[in-house]
Amino acid sequence: MAKLVGHVATGLGFFLIGIWHLFNHIKLHALHPNGYTSFLWFPTPKIRHLELFLIMIFTLIFLLREIFSGHHLLNSDGSIPSNHLHYLEHSSISLSLFIYSFFSLIIDKIITPSLSSQNGITNFLASIAFGQELLLFHLHSTDHNGVEGQYHWLLQIVIFVSLATTLLAIPFPNNFLNNFVRSYSIMFQGIWLMVIGVMLWTPKFIPKGCYIKLEEGYQVVRCHDHKSLERAKALVNIEFSWYLIGSTAFVVSFYLFIIKIFTKKVEYQLLKNNYEDQEENLEDVETQMRSNVRNDGELKKFVEMGKIICKK
Repeated sequence: MAKLVGHVATGLGFFLIGIWHLFNHIKLHALHPNGYTSFLWFPTPKIRHLELFLIMIFTLIFLLREIFSGHHLLNSDGSIPSNHLHYLEHSSISLSLFIYSFFSLIIDKIITPSLSSQNGITNFLASIAFGQELLLFHLHSTDHNGVEGQYHWLLQIVIFVSLATTLLAIPFPNNFLNNFVRSYSIMFQGIWLMVIGVMLWTPKFIPKGCYIKLEEGYQVVRCHDHKSLERAKALVNIEFSWYLIGSTAFVVSFYLFIIKIFTKKVEYQLLKNNYEDQEENLEDVETQMRSNVRNDGELKKFVEMGKIICKK
C-alpha cells in the first residue's frame, strides 16, 4: 500500500505541474506569438512563488518519508542495508528537485531584471534534477529484469525527453514547441508513475502467471516462468503505448481549446483598440472642423469690418 500511495502521490505532483506548464506556455504563445519567451516555472497572481513553494514542501516531505518512515536507515554497525538503498535513491531525486526549486526562488529575487541569465541558470538546475532522476532510475538498485524493471525502463525514455528539452531551452528560450514537448513529458512522467503504483502493487492488476512477493522487506512482482515474464513485459509495452496515444490526443485537444480561448481574447482586444483609435480620430476630426468653423467665422467678421471702414 505504501508503494502504491507513494507512486500515485508523486505522479499526481508531476502531472499537475505538467498541466500547469502546458496551460501557461500555450497562453503566453497565444497572447504574444512574436515576443514569446519560455519560463520553467510560472508565478501566480497572489503568491508569486507558489509553484516553487509547493515543490519544496512536497519534495521535503517525500524525502523525510523515504529516509525515516517505517524502517531503520542504518544497521547497528552504521552500514546501510542493501534492501534500503532504493529509499536513498528516491530521496536523492527529491533532494535534487528541492535544490532546483529553492535556488530558482533565490535567483528570481536577486536577478529579476536579467531574464536570459535567470532562465538559463534555472534550466541548468532543472536539467541537473532530470539528469539525476534519469541516472538513478537507470542504475536503480531494484530488479532491472522483472516487470518493475520494464516499467522503469519505459519511464527512463520519458525522463530523457524532459532532460533533452530542458537543455535545449537554454540556447533556444523562444522555441514554443520545445517547451510544449517538455511540459508534456513532465505531465506524462506523472501519468506513468501513477500507472506504476496502481498496476504493480494492486494484486488484481498483476499479469497472469505473476504474483507479488516480499523479498528482504520489499514487495516485488515475480513470474512463475520465463513465458509469463515475457508476456507481462509485452503487456507493459502495450499499456505504455495506449497511455501515450491517449495522452497525446488529450494534450493536442487541450492546446486547441486553450489557443481558441486566448486567440478570441486577442482578437477582441485588437477590435477594441481599433474602435478606440477610430473614436479618437473622429474626435480629432470634429475638433478640427470646429476649429475651421470658428476660423471661418472670424474671417467673415474681419471682412465685414473692412467693408465698413472702406465705406467710411
